[in-house]
Amino acid sequence: MVKLAIDNIRLDIDYVRSQFPAFEDPLSKDWSFFENAGGSYVPINVIDKLTKFMTSTKVQPYAEYPMSKIAGEEMDRASNLFAEMINAKNNEILIGSSTSNNLYVLSNALKKFINKDDEIIVTNQDHEANISPWRRLSNIGAKIIEWQFDLNNQELDITTLKKLITNKTKIIAVTHCSNIVGSINNLKKISNIAHQNDIIVIGDGVSYAPHGFPDVKELEVDFYTFSLYKTYGPHLALMYGKEKILKKLPNQNHEFLNGKYPYTLNPGGPNHEELVSLIGIYEYFENLYNHHFENKKLSIREKINKLNELISKHEEEIANPILEYIDHRKDFRLIGKNKIKNKDRAPTISFTSKNMSSSKLSEILIRNKIATRNDNFYAWRCLKALGIDESDGVVRLSLSHYNSMQDTNLVIKALDKV
Repeated sequence: MVKLAIDNIRLDIDYVRSQFPAFEDPLSKDWSFFENAGGSYVPINVIDKLTKFMTSTKVQPYAEYPMSKIAGEEMDRASNLFAEMINAKNNEILIGSSTSNNLYVLSNALKKFINKDDEIIVTNQDHEANISPWRRLSNIGAKIIEWQFDLNNQELDITTLKKLITNKTKIIAVTHCSNIVGSINNLKKISNIAHQNDIIVIGDGVSYAPHGFPDVKELEVDFYTFSLYKTYGPHLALMYGKEKILKKLPNQNHEFLNGKYPYTLNPGGPNHEELVSLIGIYEYFENLYNHHFENKKLSIREKINKLNELISKHEEEIANPILEYIDHRKDFRLIGKNKIKNKDRAPTISFTSKNMSSSKLSEILIRNKIATRNDNFYAWRCLKALGIDESDGVVRLSLSHYNSMQDTNLVIKALDKV
């Protein structure tokens, strides 16, 4: 759990929103945006970096002429900065096209170490990206074990996990935060249990990272993934892997890159211009830190820790009134915890109506300029376990730190019309 220790400092929401052009764009400025778990808006820093690369250095990188040299240097800088932001080495992260693709390539590499009847544990709480790549290994004889959440509270019980682990368990794939339930799972505790049994842990941080970049070393996971287009950047994804494991994995890339991890797990490499635009995410968070805090001598990771606390406190303040409102409505069914306490839940709020379809409920919200949708959000196994129609799905209100209390009041007012 994260202890909030900066009660005297509040997030300056006006400053935050001034950094995101979408809030002034004629198409979107009159809407309250509640689909952040599907993809976030981007700050001006990201847009500027992308534009600069495309106009000045859109050439093949790493040659000696100036445009190419700068392009390569900026690509390396982007990777190095993100490694520092999540407390990884620069040879432990790769930037790929999507989390789904990154995990598929990883599973293809790890299958070398999976023998017939070895066991892989997946959950039914996860997004499909961290389920289907591992379930496919049943094709080579792996036995897939499903760690099912408790239907009463929708939580993954670690006691249940301990009962599932055997001497044949080789991999545990688990979400850091469910994109439907919203609860934060204790990845560090899961990793400790797994490592006592020589099991590899793959953590999916897609729904966690937008609310606070993780410290992957503190979590002790073996692999960790998240989508950069949900953390205020372009449609790319990051994957972290422990160096001692990466160097042992078979090459999934061109033959001449054999042994040159992490490139061995990134066939085709990253999109150059979008990779460089990730520097803009770092710049935005650096500016956000400098706007709120005076101590400029901290490391990048120390600054991220402070911002994570600041953002968590703000998100708790704007999400809890919505959770309380939905929980008290007798005609609504809230999925997951009804209150955020010390970051035990993300501000990703899924619910259904007992009186109408999710599509109808979503339609009403959209008519009231609440940008959201109904869907299964690629977590159809979770909805199936909950007895919810997977095609109609849930309505999901997902907040980010640039959402305001005004957004909160507007969505509650819109729900009052249901």
